[in-house]
Amino acid sequence: MQTPKLIIIGRDGILNRFREDHVKDPSEWDPVPGALEAVARLNHAGWHLVVATNQAGIGRGLVDMATVNSVHQHMMKLLAAKGGRIDAVFFCPHAAEEQCECRKPQPGMMFDIAKRYGVDLKNVPMVVDTHRDLLAAQAAGCQPHLVKSARAQRASDEELAQWAASVPGTLVHEDLASFAAALLATTPARQSGA
Repeated sequence: MQTPKLIIIGRDGILNRFREDHVKDPSEWDPVPGALEAVARLNHAGWHLVVATNQAGIGRGLVDMATVNSVHQHMMKLLAAKGGRIDAVFFCPHAAEEQCECRKPQPGMMFDIAKRYGVDLKNVPMVVDTHRDLLAAQAAGCQPHLVKSARAQRASDEELAQWAASVPGTLVHEDLASFAAALLATTPARQSGA
């Protein structure tokens, strides 16, 4: 059996606009321009995308599991309308003070993804928008990619350079669409149907 071509991406700030107050309802899940189309382009080139997201709003009592599930159903419906799909959503429901192994920058979620899909994480690009998530990519052994479409926008060029320097191999992109364009320009398409 062939190992899938897998990409791990964050959710808030990469697929949808980041909200300081958390996405508490499907109507608050607002796609980043071009992100859904980027997922579809990657899918059509044979890539499988999996979301790894911290959802501390659950642990802090701001949202419940039913709400998170309805937000993700809404996300999947919007993606399907553009011809794209996310294979799975892995999320950490814990607040930061719970000190779990799954909350980024810890690598637990990525290890779970690797186990589920049978992939070697050194071959898996991970697309993030914070320094914390770059550290998670590094801890997991993924290929680190930083997008400037959300929280990274607030950082100065000097800060972004420091983030990238602290995680060797980091590539910086404007957004998910420019990441997709760069990846598709450097990797051959694999015939799907395997």
